[in-house]
Amino acid sequence: MKTLTAGRLLPVLGTLLAALLCALGPGAGSASAHAALTSTDPASGSVVPTAPRQVKLTFSEGVLLSADSVRVLDPQGKRVDEGRPAHVDGKSGTAAVGLAGGIADGTYTVAWQAVSADSHPVAGAFTFSIGAPSKTAAKVTTAKADPVVDALYTTGRYAAYAGYLLLVGGCVFAGACRSCRPVQRIAVGGWITLFAATSVLLLLRGPYTSSKGIGSSFDLTLLGDVLATKPGAALLSRLLLLSAAAVFLAVLFGSYAREDGDRTRMERRDVAYGLAIGGTVVAVGLAATWAMAEHASAGLQPWLAMPVDVLHLLGVAVWLGGLAALLAALWSGEPVRRAEAQRFSRLAFASVCVLVATGLYQSWRQVGSWDALTGTEYGRWLLLKVALVAGMVGLASFSRRWTGRLTDGHPVPKKQVPAVRTVQAATGAAKAARPSRKDKDASPERAAQLARQREALEKAAGRRQRDADEGRSGLRRAVLAEAGVAVVLLAVTTLLTGTQPGRAETEQRQSAASGGARATAPAASGPAETRIPYDTGGTNGRGTALIRIDPARSGNNSIDVSVTDPAGKAVDVPELEVSFTEKQKNIGPLRTALKRTSAGRWQASGFQLPMAGTWQLTLTVRTSDIDQITEIRNVKIN
Repeated sequence: MKTLTAGRLLPVLGTLLAALLCALGPGAGSASAHAALTSTDPASGSVVPTAPRQVKLTFSEGVLLSADSVRVLDPQGKRVDEGRPAHVDGKSGTAAVGLAGGIADGTYTVAWQAVSADSHPVAGAFTFSIGAPSKTAAKVTTAKADPVVDALYTTGRYAAYAGYLLLVGGCVFAGACRSCRPVQRIAVGGWITLFAATSVLLLLRGPYTSSKGIGSSFDLTLLGDVLATKPGAALLSRLLLLSAAAVFLAVLFGSYAREDGDRTRMERRDVAYGLAIGGTVVAVGLAATWAMAEHASAGLQPWLAMPVDVLHLLGVAVWLGGLAALLAALWSGEPVRRAEAQRFSRLAFASVCVLVATGLYQSWRQVGSWDALTGTEYGRWLLLKVALVAGMVGLASFSRRWTGRLTDGHPVPKKQVPAVRTVQAATGAAKAARPSRKDKDASPERAAQLARQREALEKAAGRRQRDADEGRSGLRRAVLAEAGVAVVLLAVTTLLTGTQPGRAETEQRQSAASGGARATAPAASGPAETRIPYDTGGTNGRGTALIRIDPARSGNNSIDVSVTDPAGKAVDVPELEVSFTEKQKNIGPLRTALKRTSAGRWQASGFQLPMAGTWQLTLTVRTSDIDQITEIRNVKIN
């Protein structure tokens, strides 16, 4: 039976990673929005009889506001807002800005830009009209992040996650399983990576959220604004915690790792307890810097989601970071004992159990429904992550089998195997290659050449001796396969943190389908207009119906319905029906007798609405024999 060697496995893993990166390229750019705009007041595209006192926006999650987060432009493109938008009634998911008095009728443009509570910038624009629609000269371009800043910031996010996993996983492996130089390199490398990535993220945070160039990274004013925000405070806290982590690393791989004959067993145990407690505090604190600034801090149940997110990240770090440490030890030829490998196997199993439990909660919280699991980008990436985890668990079963075959000794049978004889021959050649004192004194170049030859021979001998142990070779191949999938899993996990959650995307779609807000009705007497987008699903099934009720009072009213296609052109449909129902009084449905007056336009006069109140308007549109849809809105009748 053929075994998968490291030489054959590396190209496979490289191909898999390259395919993933190709998939990430087009996917990552389309998921920049996290806080979905669910409603506006006045509603998007609506016509109000008088100028409102303020413009209010409601989001699916909390947003961070700046002085220019909401700008209102008149038909000539001049600002008519009072500036300094604020949250309404202390609700972080809202933004409102007051309007100047005495503004004229016409169409007004609202441009908004904010930062989601999960630290990602969002932006957009909509229009509303006062009195009647008009032409507008206001031009709004949605700001986009500088390509260089965006690329560096995205790379920094990936590197920060990788550094955390290596740091925590390497330290746990060193403390609970085995401490050696390769494991130390993994942990220290993780610390350096995390520190460098966090520093870069802190400097680039301002340019990233304000869509400025790389040159503004050292703008102290911009940096001060960043530190005043929750993501900026989280990054600064991470740097401070990494200072404590540096001390922890010095003790773990320094005095504690050295066998000190003067230290009693009880003293060593006390140091171990101190390291365990201190390391746990630092690891939890570092994980909390992500939880407090990303998805867990916004949306449903943040009080529970944040500790669950910390546990999830710790589980990933112990599993994947420990896996990297085990692979480094095996690859270097370190004598990993069977008990040490089994200890890590138990740690990994416990980590997977934690990941499953916390992952189920996070999936429910971020996705919310089966439709969102398969119908949103976040849900599809989540399914890929689940498949990768399942694949890693399957590969881990092979690692457990190889762990059971490990032996702590290195017995050499009487009849030496060819690999052992080769090792001894190489060792003898290495000894023969050692330069004599005469060679050193006579020719320094010759001595250096012989030293290089000896080093190469000893390295080759060590590699052959390492590969001669079938149990360790098999375990190394299995762990290498796990590590390759872990790299892909880390990339997908980081991408999920930058993708709009399924719940938010679903809410955004529902908001877009309803015109971005509830139906607009006048506070006093006057006509009411309701704009209702529809999509019957068939050919030419999309369009918008504008329903005007005049004077929107109890008694006689005229109903005017205009239907346009997505391009704004009037369009006829085979069937159009409008009815009204008063749910509280159990009146209706009252159907209107609409008559077609011109292309895409229907009218009814003398329609009786017997009383004031909030009525339910039901619009039914049929675009073919089988394609039909019914939309419902509320309107206020005075």
